[in-house]
Amino acid sequence: MKRSTVVTLAVISAIAGLAIYSTTSQASHRCQVCVTYHGRNNCATAAGTTEQDAREGAQTTACGPLASGMDESIACGRVQPDSVQCRIR
Repeated sequence: MKRSTVVTLAVISAIAGLAIYSTTSQASHRCQVCVTYHGRNNCATAAGTTEQDAREGAQTTACGPLASGMDESIACGRVQPDSVQCRIR
């Protein structure tokens, strides 16, 4: 493999790592939310700067595989979760 290719891959990896670190380092709350929608259930975990942000992110992520289209995604996001477990990182 050419030296320039290795250097390019190293730079791209460093930038991606910095982006991931800077995004997650500010997230002080982590929540796991389980949702049942149309008879199917799913759980997801998300992090956020506030507990509310983490809860909303986790519910949106949990609804992803359960809902088809924007209308169902919005409806699933408004469903009362089966369980919510939050903690401070």
